Amino acid sequence: MTNTTGRYSKQIRRWLRDWAMVAYARELTRELTQLDQNFARWRAGEIDSRELNYFVHHYETGAARELYKQYEEGSDDMNVAYAIIAGILEREEVPVEVIEALDRPLSFYESVKARGDLRLPGES
Repeated sequence: MTNTTGRYSKQIRRWLRDWAMVAYARELTRELTQLDQNFARWRAGEIDSRELNYFVHHYETGAARELYKQYEEGSDDMNVAYAIIAGILEREEVPVEVIEALDRPLSFYESVKARGDLRLPGES
């Protein structure tokens, strides 16, 4: 996870890093669950190994890669703000100090969502 700039206290930066990791894990879980459904279809004989391989490749080169880039190269403050507005993290579960520190990033993502331009989890 990328450390944010010095505009946050050490404790806030630590919380941002921790909550960004939680959001990343939740998004990965969602994507892996979808991939697992394809494995179940393969085990049930609904798709063949070639089709399963396509889904695995699509996961590796698509969702997994995009999430990795977002959470490893992006800033923790923007990732946490996005995760809150997109519903990956519940606002109530994040420490109030973090919510207060993220006033500007949260406002940014709220305006993007209000315009209908927010990419929600699982959307391409």
